[in-house]
Amino acid sequence: MWSLAAWRRKRTLARYPIDPALWQAVRERLPLLDGISDEQDRWLREASVLFLHDKHLTTLPGVELDDEQRLFLAAQAQLPLLNLGELNWYQGFHELILYPDDFKSPQRHRDASGVEHVWDAEHSGEAWLQGPVIMAWPGVLASGGWDAYNLVIHELAHKLDMLNGDANGLPPLHPDMDVGAWAQAMQQAYDDLNRQLDANPDLETVIDPYAAENPAEFFAVTSEYFFSAPDLLQQSYPKVYQQLALFYRQDPLARLTRLQAEHPQYRDAPA
Repeated sequence: MWSLAAWRRKRTLARYPIDPALWQAVRERLPLLDGISDEQDRWLREASVLFLHDKHLTTLPGVELDDEQRLFLAAQAQLPLLNLGELNWYQGFHELILYPDDFKSPQRHRDASGVEHVWDAEHSGEAWLQGPVIMAWPGVLASGGWDAYNLVIHELAHKLDMLNGDANGLPPLHPDMDVGAWAQAMQQAYDDLNRQLDANPDLETVIDPYAAENPAEFFAVTSEYFFSAPDLLQQSYPKVYQQLALFYRQDPLARLTRLQAEHPQYRDAPA
């Protein structure tokens, strides 16, 4: 049966082919893609082209992108969608704005007594409901390894969360998932992290303490750990890892463990 969407996809991919050498250069800058299958590699390459065709990258003065850098960003953006099928998971935005450095963002918070607090906070990224994704380019460049940091995945996890409305740590789960099991795993881990930090605000927790800010940040931070430090997430909160594996339909820990067994450069990494 003829499909307009399939026709547009095929036409876009034919008009914007990627030089294999360029894609290989991108892959070499993204260790967290190591170990994916050839089929997954082909999907990710094509999905990156379609992402760049669909989303507008707005660069502020001080940020200049070449084709490799654009693909470097797009491949990380598409990794969470690798096994999620053809649904338009990033339908909630059309623009990514790239700053040359961290930026100040006005913040508002009303405390329990009703007093509103207003201040400027320095951020490396933001995602707005029905609005753009904003990222500091140095943070994007620092992403892509197995080192518990990925600004791109973090901000786009917020966009997945917002598919249900305001970000609250509950993205649209698959029909075969149990919302009760998700809520229990996430809430218990979130409460545990907050208990640790309440007891010692200077504690160097395994999971970035920023995850304790609110449930939305907990989902975004654990999503970036799921892909960039799955061993640390599994070690700290195995039930959270299990729920994210069900949601993203991936098992990065199995991939990392296999890499550690097969390649010398991974053997010194924590398992």
